[in-house]
Amino acid sequence: MKLEPENRVRVGEFLELDLNREEWLCSQCGHALGPARENYKHGCLVAYRDPRSSGLFGGDFALPGDPTPLRRVDFHCPGCAIRMETEYLATGQAIAKDIEFDLERVKERARRGELAIRRRKLA
Repeated sequence: MKLEPENRVRVGEFLELDLNREEWLCSQCGHALGPARENYKHGCLVAYRDPRSSGLFGGDFALPGDPTPLRRVDFHCPGCAIRMETEYLATGQAIAKDIEFDLERVKERARRGELAIRRRKLA
């Protein structure tokens, strides 16, 4: 399969990967979120919130056996402000890189015809 201008793959509810540009995009507004070899969350607007605001936690919101409180981190698209992801992190804990593609392999398999993109999904 030849990589055409619309070679975008839906990765999550609000996240797409543009295989041509090797870039993360918001699936709602198309805003670029950064290079696909990096964490897309670094291209998002970040909101830190009290984890009790989610209704998941009662009065104590520390990890079991750890007095360090949790924080809720919401990641929003800078283009349309849609909330793309939420994490609960202990103070000082790094943001998770939860999605990673072997771009060379995907692109090579696409060139050989082993993969196709149909309705923004790899097939």
